[in-house]
Amino acid sequence: MSNWQELEHKYFMPTFERIPITLVRGRGARVWDEDGREYLDFVAGWAVNSLGHCHPEVVGAVTEQVKTLIQASNSFYTVPQIRLAELLVKNSCLNKVFFCNSGAEATEGAVKLARRYGKLHLGGAYEIITAKGSFHGRTLAMVSASGQSKFQQPYTPLPAGFINVEYSNIEAIKAATTSKVCAVMLEPVQGEGGVNLPDNNYLATTRAWCDQKGILLILDEIQTGVARTGTLFAYQQYGVEPDIMTLGKGLASGIPIGAILAKDRVSVFAPGEHGSTFGGNPVACAAGYATLKFIIDHDIGGNVKRVGQYFATGLKSLRQKFKFVTEVRGLGLLLAIEFSHDIARQMMTACLDGGLLVNKLKPNALRFMPPLNIGNKEVDEALSILDKVLSSQL
Repeated sequence: MSNWQELEHKYFMPTFERIPITLVRGRGARVWDEDGREYLDFVAGWAVNSLGHCHPEVVGAVTEQVKTLIQASNSFYTVPQIRLAELLVKNSCLNKVFFCNSGAEATEGAVKLARRYGKLHLGGAYEIITAKGSFHGRTLAMVSASGQSKFQQPYTPLPAGFINVEYSNIEAIKAATTSKVCAVMLEPVQGEGGVNLPDNNYLATTRAWCDQKGILLILDEIQTGVARTGTLFAYQQYGVEPDIMTLGKGLASGIPIGAILAKDRVSVFAPGEHGSTFGGNPVACAAGYATLKFIIDHDIGGNVKRVGQYFATGLKSLRQKFKFVTEVRGLGLLLAIEFSHDIARQMMTACLDGGLLVNKLKPNALRFMPPLNIGNKEVDEALSILDKVLSSQL
């Protein structure tokens, strides 16, 4: 058997903090490493495997599409792309779709679209207001957009045009709004920044401010979209409609895809002004259609609400039991626990030893992003492992 980890060190750029197991197989909410050990997966590819690993609907759709048409130039029409676009539009408040390959490309494209709108309708306004603690992707421009200095400092000087202000503070947005601003871009819930929820009226007051100033509201739903928070899109829980929305991660349950959705009046790209070689790839769109249709037809959002509440209640019980657990927060099946001191790494490692995969969100916080179709049984198993791990700290 090859030593895959040694080969990775030899050939791969050291951009990831790898967890020292090599995964070779997945099914549902479980994965197996090369030694045959089983793990309950509450990372799900960073909130990507919406229906778990190798869901039959997705496998079937991808298998059939691979046998039919794998790739075609966007100079031509393809059926899977149009079917997925129609499904997204009919189940959202947006009217037009552009497909790309990742969430980062989606937010990058959304910024381009907002700038194009600013050039056409706002006297050349080009700046985007974003929130501190946000995360919008790894491209150079999206690093500048993301309000986290740890991602920005290695790459200064950063591209201009982004203003980072305090999250969940409408007054900070108002103070930063000048004639140069064309849009505000926010995550309904900050995932990478800490699973931070906004004040109840934050998105609504931001929407009202954008309307008052004639600027656009972009919602980055790459992590919160596709039922992760309990509704198909998180904006539906906050009583607002975005002008532009970005999707990625869980849209195709493991196949790379990203999407920009926009209102008709904001869909101002002309032919040749934006594009992608692989964006809207037939295989990715077939997987996206199968994933989204299954989620809609089987009320997976309802399952997320029920199981998410059950999971959150269990985590809060652990908080009562272990005083060094200082906070439980999140929405649906995007949850986090925070500790009074920096023990997240050792907690993650102990969970791994116990057969549970979790994400070290910050030095003092863990994040949970399990498949959306899990049940209480898997949650009970995860809580039992967490209980044992936390008990080891006493």
